[in-house]
Amino acid sequence: MPRFSNKVAIITGSSNGIGRATAIILAKDGAKVTITGRNAERLEETKQQIIEAGIDSKNINSIVGDLTSIEIQDKLINTTIQKFGQIDILINNAGAAIIDPTGSTGIDQNVSIYDKTFELNVRSIIELTQKAKAHLIASKGEIISVSSIASGPEAHSQFPYYSMSKAALDQFTRNIAIELVKSGVRVNCVNPGLVKTGIIQATGAPTEVSDKLYEFLGSNPDCVPIGRVGQPEDIANLIAFLADRSASFYIIGQTIKADGGSSLMLAMNTHNLTDFLK
Repeated sequence: MPRFSNKVAIITGSSNGIGRATAIILAKDGAKVTITGRNAERLEETKQQIIEAGIDSKNINSIVGDLTSIEIQDKLINTTIQKFGQIDILINNAGAAIIDPTGSTGIDQNVSIYDKTFELNVRSIIELTQKAKAHLIASKGEIISVSSIASGPEAHSQFPYYSMSKAALDQFTRNIAIELVKSGVRVNCVNPGLVKTGIIQATGAPTEVSDKLYEFLGSNPDCVPIGRVGQPEDIANLIAFLADRSASFYIIGQTIKADGGSSLMLAMNTHNLTDFLK
């Protein structure tokens, strides 16, 4: 029997990258899935890839919208319950490194970038988790959030608001894990390193610039010791492991790194990554 048979999962930020790969893996392994993202065309691509994997469209709930919107949060929860009757797994994947349009980095970034970053990377996750809580308690479910190795103790001086938001998400994971495990809900977090997703293009950089950056970092052992940047499936498989209670029952409130060894090195930040975005 597929490991997620009779399970229902909400995967935010599933219009590309890690979220898309996670939705496909969970659906192929038996889960009914609610997918969501801001880009309707890319979200439809996710839906079609799930269908092409042999999944009936009736097992897919697709919601286009901005996760920071209260209305979209409510719609995600309500339509999932209406269509599938339960929520077993919440994957808090949506997030972004928001770039200051003036080109400023570090402490010179406008504080409005801080507000936008925390609204998406922290507040929306708190709000959606609060709204899913009762359903997850009823199903004795799982919450897995997607953070970043940027949350760690190393300095990320060019984009401090992003790393600060991910550190907050890690701490949120630890705090609610202790609270919710008493009700049978497990909470954990994944901290990816460099993963080839659309996050660089989302900053406005062309695809060829993004590819150049990933190639440079992945080929430098002082940045990624394993010798390549991660693929979305590398992280999605870890998320699926944490969502599978039979495989990961004894893991509670952890932030698990999947970074090809990057966090063991300190040299990544010696390179001026903003040169690639010019």
